[in-house]
Amino acid sequence: MNHASTPPASDCDVLVIGAGAGGLSTAITARKLGLDVIVVEKEPVFGGTAAFSGGVLWIPGNPHARQAGITDSREAARTYMRHETGDFHDAEAVETFLDAGPEMVEFFERETEVKFVPTLYPDYHPDAPGGVDIGRSILAAPYDIRGLGKDMARLRPPLSTITFIGMMFNSSNADIKHFFNATKSLHSALYVVQRLANHFKELLLYRRGVQVTSGNALAARLAKSALDLGIPIHTDTPAKELVIENGRIRGAVVDGAGGRTRITARRAVVLASGGFSHDVERLAKAYPHVQRGGEHFSPVPSGNTGDGARLAESAGGRVDIRFPDAAAWMPVSKVPQGGGRFGAFPHLLDRYKPGIIGVLRNGRRFTNESNSYHDVGAAMVAACEGQAETAMWLICNHATLSKYGLGHAKPAPMPVAPAVRNGYLVKGRTLAELAQRAGIDPAGLEQTVREYDRHAAKGEDPAHGRGRTTFNRYLADPAQQPNPCVAPVGDGPYYALKLVMGDLGTFDGIRTNVAGQVLGASGEAIPGLYAVGNDRASVMGGNYPGAGITLGPIMTFGWLSARHIAGVWQPRSEAVPAQREAERQPA
Repeated sequence: MNHASTPPASDCDVLVIGAGAGGLSTAITARKLGLDVIVVEKEPVFGGTAAFSGGVLWIPGNPHARQAGITDSREAARTYMRHETGDFHDAEAVETFLDAGPEMVEFFERETEVKFVPTLYPDYHPDAPGGVDIGRSILAAPYDIRGLGKDMARLRPPLSTITFIGMMFNSSNADIKHFFNATKSLHSALYVVQRLANHFKELLLYRRGVQVTSGNALAARLAKSALDLGIPIHTDTPAKELVIENGRIRGAVVDGAGGRTRITARRAVVLASGGFSHDVERLAKAYPHVQRGGEHFSPVPSGNTGDGARLAESAGGRVDIRFPDAAAWMPVSKVPQGGGRFGAFPHLLDRYKPGIIGVLRNGRRFTNESNSYHDVGAAMVAACEGQAETAMWLICNHATLSKYGLGHAKPAPMPVAPAVRNGYLVKGRTLAELAQRAGIDPAGLEQTVREYDRHAAKGEDPAHGRGRTTFNRYLADPAQQPNPCVAPVGDGPYYALKLVMGDLGTFDGIRTNVAGQVLGASGEAIPGLYAVGNDRASVMGGNYPGAGITLGPIMTFGWLSARHIAGVWQPRSEAVPAQREAERQPA
């Protein structure tokens, strides 16, 4: 059943504003607990930022790691989170997350269409206290979106810049390996031909690929679960204002196809609108590079304009920006799409590859390029302090580009000339020519490459330590030895690709208690108002310690908020003193 329009008048127990991972996980849990739920979504598609994401959840102690016999401990996870959250460590929230995360995974796999598979991701800082090399990240299992029936048309497509003619690569990276080897291996060539044939058939029949992976699979599985439970998902239905009666949130006024109407919520309204990645006014206050006049180009959905924050503030909620890193930084390149339009390409893979380095306008390297996107982004913001522009350039030669690709430019046998003609890539026969054309200091670039190549010939990077951690090496090239992250830039011709700052979602946001209740100016919970997902300030305190630290807490705290609304769970801080004392007594 298509729920694209809102009925003239509605009432429910729980109204969820936003149909991403946070909103849908809350809605599903509440419905499973017997509550009537309505979901409204301002955009014509559901799935939110999750549909664009990698679909990874960071859940220490998750059942897939336990089944695989991976050794970890609660104390190690606690130590790691304490180290990573720093000054913004919230002990109660961290303990609650560590308690509830594995239970949340078990609930969704047992009760819904949501399924996960293990990954080999290390923590992003595996050498930090409590960090591990494997086991804390899990991934949404692939999904055939024909299971959504006609609602398949309302699933947000994957981010176009990271697909190949709309085709998603599978989560094990087997597709990518075969595409890279298609000109060298008959087996890979036959694999690629079959994959392309199946994909073109899907495009002919359904006008989109139907075998989806990563975050698109997670969004599809959540939506399928919600729709199967009879939860209406009203797309093209923005929430305009909250209904407040006697100090309590009683619902919201929304705009649907039938016009403006009120939806009454007997128990709670849940804000899940995706954060403020495209709220220009709030970005100017929250992002240091924007404050100093720099560009920000986010690949997250354009509808993430801070609606939840504004609604919370209208009810007296707090949205004070506290975290130095208010978002998950993601360096992006701008892909020309014609007519003066650009798409954002998030640099998730190329920076780790040997033979590719990153420099500033002065031609100097400034960080370990094989660190996480957030860490590289934070280093980029810091390195460009005092400058109007916050940007870096990836540099490599033709042989490296042919082997690995560079950003949106694909490896051989795909031609590189179109990317040079449209200005996406800059090409130079020499480093000096490349630098002049790209606007980089020629002397600085020549000296940087000379110094880097001298050490890289031995697999070393004394300046920034590339390849030092298991995470550095995870996305590199294991065939490159002794260091899979390091090889000389080598001889020309050369290419440069400019990167500016983007984000994968906001970290700061609406202040809540552990249960997700929105807090007022004096710290009291606003009755009937909750926030989940990227609308809510992150438990990670503005840091990014591992793959899935956004979606893991999002689904965990969405699950907990629904249970709190239903009255079947309360944080320890809400327990009466006698109950807390009883819990401390031995059995």
